[in-house]
Amino acid sequence: MTIGQAVCICMSKYVTFAGRASRAEFWYWELFIVVVGGGLLGLGLLTSFGFPLFLFDLVTISPTLAVIIRRLHDTNHSGWSILVTFVPAVGIVLMIIWLCRRGTYGSNQFGPSPAEQAP
Repeated sequence: MTIGQAVCICMSKYVTFAGRASRAEFWYWELFIVVVGGGLLGLGLLTSFGFPLFLFDLVTISPTLAVIIRRLHDTNHSGWSILVTFVPAVGIVLMIIWLCRRGTYGSNQFGPSPAEQAP
């Protein structure tokens, strides 16, 4: 999977919270968010015009939440597990561990493995 494919998948599944997302899909999406968001932040600091970053954040919040929840599904966790991030210190660390783990092999309660769905 390339970064372009990951961005296309995440944008096409804009509000799709069901199913599973591979590690590559999730981390390439996060890389896209950091690179483009960082560029827009730099542009905003140079021009004192932060509206493009605000608009980018507004457009990408839903697909970001969706891919996080699908990634949690791949590790056999409920989407509600995202709420663990509100636990100070421990929650963020636990979430990062879950997002970095390999997904379950084969199908789980959230659907078939993303590797099985690849064309």
